This record gives sequence, C-alpha cells and structure tokens, in this order.
Amino acid sequence: MDAYEAGPDAGHGRDEPGEAEGSPDAGEVPRPALAALSLPYQIGAALAVAVVAVAACVHLGMVFLHVAPSNTVTKEHSRTIDDWIYPEFEQNWKLFAPNPLQQNVAVEVRADVRTADGGARTTGWYDLSALDGKAIDGNPLPSHTQQNELRRAWDFLLATHDAQNRPSGLRGALAEKYLRRIVVLRLDREDAAGPGGTIDRVQVRSRSTNVRPPEWSQEQVPETPTYRVLSWWSVPDGEEAAEAAGAAGAAKGGGS
Repeated sequence: MDAYEAGPDAGHGRDEPGEAEGSPDAGEVPRPALAALSLPYQIGAALAVAVVAVAACVHLGMVFLHVAPSNTVTKEHSRTIDDWIYPEFEQNWKLFAPNPLQQNVAVEVRADVRTADGGARTTGWYDLSALDGKAIDGNPLPSHTQQNELRRAWDFLLATHDAQNRPSGLRGALAEKYLRRIVVLRLDREDAAGPGGTIDRVQVRSRSTNVRPPEWSQEQVPETPTYRVLSWWSVPDGEEAAEAAGAAGAAKGGGS
C-alpha cells in the first residue's frame, strides 16, 4: 500500500526521536532537586544547610582561637573555647610559635694556648656568632654552614644537657664533641694559637641579650646580658692537628 493510500497520517507511523509520548519539550529546563520538593520540605532542607554551615563556622573559629597565640579574645573566652575543644577536638600543635625568641644569643669561645716557646696563655673571647654574621652580611647566597652550623650545634647541646650543663647520655657527649670540633676549627681560622702554638683547652659560653621592645610598648626588659658558661674542654692532640690540617686544606682549595 502506498503512503498516499494510507491517508494523511501515514507519514507518522514511526515516531521521530525526541517525540515519544509524554517526553518533555526540548526547551523545558529541568528544575533543581530542591525546587522539586514541596514548600515544607524546602524550608526544612534550607534550615538544615544553614545549621550545618553555622556549626562549621563556629567549629573552625573555636579551633583557630584554640591554636592561636594568647590574646584578649582567648583570655576572655578561654573557658568556652576549652569546653568546645576538649576532649573530642583537642589539638597538640600551635598555629604560631608559642613562645617566639625575644633574645639575641651569641656563642663565644676562648682557649688555653701553648705557645711555641713553651709558655701558656689564655685568649680573649671570640664572638663566633658575630663572625658568622659578618660573613653573611652583604652575601646574597650565604652557605648553610655560615647560617646554621654553629647555631644548630649550640641548640643540640642545650637539648642534651641539664641546667647544670651536665650531659644526658651518649647524645650529650656527642653534642659536646661536635661543638668542640666546630669551635676549634673556628679558632684555627682566626689563628688564635699564633705561630707555632697549639690549643690545649677551649671554653664555650653563650651571651643572651633581650631584644628591645618597640617604642610604643610599655614593656620594660633588662638590658644587661646573661651568660651560660660551660666547663673547659680539653682538646686531644690528634683532633687539634686534624682540624688544623683540614683548615689548611680548605684554605688551599679555596685559593686554587
């Protein structure tokens, strides 16, 4: 049978794509899931989202105040902050340094020297931190040794010794040996022993001075430096010779 004989609807015997019965119009935009809900459910969902957002903001604010340095807000509301944080949300870290260093700490050393003619003398104090600072000043690419070697060695010694400068175990003895080798090498660079002289003993101390507060601050800090003086350390003959040879080799290599 021809299509003409089938009548005017013969050309529509097969549905075109997208024209199935009950399908939405092509220009119709589907509604969001929340908008598809009834009004009471929309109100309930909006309230739930608002409560979660407020709770999240409050929690983040409480955690921030808990880990932040002590300030007016944390002092006034410390009880509320602690009640929120402990015990479920306890933090064991700090957002900023809990006690920033407010002192300038310089490591100094002096030595007992045996001179070439058999005499003995004690040198003055060498400010090794100042020498490192002088080497760094104006240097766009200072070495790690100039910046950190002496400072880290002193921090290592403090961490392994008690208030009476007594070492705690093998790490304390290692810290003493490490710092001693550093200061002997530095003294050799400064030619502290003089021509033909040798270093018999060294003594290390720290000099701490408070950083002056800003002009607008009413804080008063003492300006007198405080010292932490260690005992004299004997320098083994072999170690002193090895340090001297190492320093001479480094100088030769730098000059070539």
